[in-house]
Amino acid sequence: MARNIQSLERAAAMLRLLAGGERRLGLSDIASSLGLAKGTAHGILRTLQQEGFVEQDDASGRYQLGAELLRLGTTYLDVHELRARALVWTDDLARSSGESVHLGVAHQQGVLIVHHVFRPDDSRQVLEIGAMQPLHSTALGKVLSAYDPVAHSEALEADRKAFTDRTVCDPEGFEHLLDLTRARGYAADVEETWEGVASIAAPVHDRRRMPVGAVGITGAVERLCRDGELRPELIAAVRDCARAVSRDLGALRF
Repeated sequence: MARNIQSLERAAAMLRLLAGGERRLGLSDIASSLGLAKGTAHGILRTLQQEGFVEQDDASGRYQLGAELLRLGTTYLDVHELRARALVWTDDLARSSGESVHLGVAHQQGVLIVHHVFRPDDSRQVLEIGAMQPLHSTALGKVLSAYDPVAHSEALEADRKAFTDRTVCDPEGFEHLLDLTRARGYAADVEETWEGVASIAAPVHDRRRMPVGAVGITGAVERLCRDGELRPELIAAVRDCARAVSRDLGALRF
């Protein structure tokens, strides 16, 4: 029988320790709880920290679970399940709004489109499943950046390109948009990524209230906006769709 790798066993035990009990633990607490020398424990913690699985509080020096575990945790919910749960609701949203609908997840410093419902008219359209969108300018990307800590970090670290003269690229302005997104429960993109195009998106959560994706509509500015403002009935329809998908995923309070 193959032998287990001791360092991996210790790292797993350390993550389980940090997942239970107190929110943050010091090096001495971790080492004594696991029966490890401080040097050994510190080496494992440093490696986990470099990989984003553990974070260290600057003030206290204590350790806690890192944001990268959120990204790994969301893979428990298979993307195919997310798409399957969203099929009926996204079809309904396309019919009620008259616009195309996209379902996206955070992936490799961008937004991966995992489901696309065509606008219900006779216009020529291209299926965008598998396409990538930027985090900082699109409605889907801003929603994910606002609710997913890993997407947030990636958006701040990325080269935020100005696609139009409306694209917000500076860190302070971008953070303001994310604060606004969390306060309103939805994000908007009015000609920030493509001239003449507007989008509205809202977050999808799972049973643990973790953000697992975003759903939104995209269409011409003149259809999504009225008197220079996004149409409130479209905002409500997008948010209702996101809540419905979240409920189907077990987020009962949505």
